Amino acid sequence: MNTRNVTLLLASLLLAMSVNTASAQGKLSKAEGPISILNIAELEKQAAQKIDLGAFGYVQGGAEDEITLRGNTTAFDHKQIIPDGMAGISGVDIKTRFLGVDLASPVIIAPMAAHGLVHEQADRATIRGTARAGTMMAISTYSSVLIEDIAKSAPDAPFLFQIYMSKDDAFNEYIVNKARAAGAKGIIITVDAGVPGNREADRRNNYNYSIATPNVADFYKGRTMTQSEARALRKISFSAEDIKFIKNASGLPVLVKGILSPEAAELAIRAGADGIWVSNHGGRQLDGAPASFDMLPLIAKQVNKRVPIVFDSGVRRGSHVFKALASGADIVAVGRPALYGLILGGAEGVNDVFQQFNKELTTVMTLAGTPDIEAVKKNKLFDPVTRTIDK
Repeated sequence: MNTRNVTLLLASLLLAMSVNTASAQGKLSKAEGPISILNIAELEKQAAQKIDLGAFGYVQGGAEDEITLRGNTTAFDHKQIIPDGMAGISGVDIKTRFLGVDLASPVIIAPMAAHGLVHEQADRATIRGTARAGTMMAISTYSSVLIEDIAKSAPDAPFLFQIYMSKDDAFNEYIVNKARAAGAKGIIITVDAGVPGNREADRRNNYNYSIATPNVADFYKGRTMTQSEARALRKISFSAEDIKFIKNASGLPVLVKGILSPEAAELAIRAGADGIWVSNHGGRQLDGAPASFDMLPLIAKQVNKRVPIVFDSGVRRGSHVFKALASGADIVAVGRPALYGLILGGAEGVNDVFQQFNKELTTVMTLAGTPDIEAVKKNKLFDPVTRTIDK
């Protein structure tokens, strides 16, 4: 190859690298301060104007035709809350307790990998926001910041750590021990993402998600590690032995996330799971899967209060939180809404998102005549199709 061809090749490689970097990093928000929220749907529209199309498409989008993505939210319409103005309550208390931690409300943040795609402070700002809100964050394996640095950003903030298990058990043991040392209250094993869902929005936007994954790179010393490279190392399917391994390696409570059937919940509990996380990954994995809310009562019946149930997917209203709790959940997790708050207001924006959910939940609980979270869990919802009240 002559000198001119070498020069052209190098120029092409540099151009490709610059395109990939711009695509991965995009236009990062620097916002920090309180935000005004009418509702989460409006918040999403505002956030869409503040970052690049590709990054927002990655955050907001779902798999294929996005049937499951949309169904996650519309499924809450399948049940209705019966108001009770004769309950004689004088106020409501939304505080609860989870894994030994007192929380200001039953709403926490689900694990997400996209914080560094949308805000320059990334997960650091998110955990500061959850600390101000008195709630809990779940840190992803693919967080944009090292676990220990996120924890140091809000030393008193409780957090969970979510692991995408690797085919390499040395990595699995290393990362959960690192999370424990940083102060994690529990480990989340995600079992519904062995391969990425077919997210057509990313292809439509020509979006290359090649952002670094410092937690993974930290294990493979001296080697850069993008999210795409880290994905290639992930386990594809799971068994009871994986749950036992993580429990033994971490010494922490283990929650299994991505459960969408009573049978899977039973297998996880028998394997030693300390919690069941009902989720279809926010409609980002298998399009055409049932809405998480529609499966929640069936799974809750199977679990029968043996372990706590965390629920996510499609939660956009305080009424959704109420319905999930009344259908068997103990804790409700939100994902995209927290990132929208992060985009628009940094840590304060994240806090404001939780205050919005809390305000809506307080109103719903008052109108439903439920004085506290335990009363919400005992509440019976109305099914407008069968015209019956839940048993």
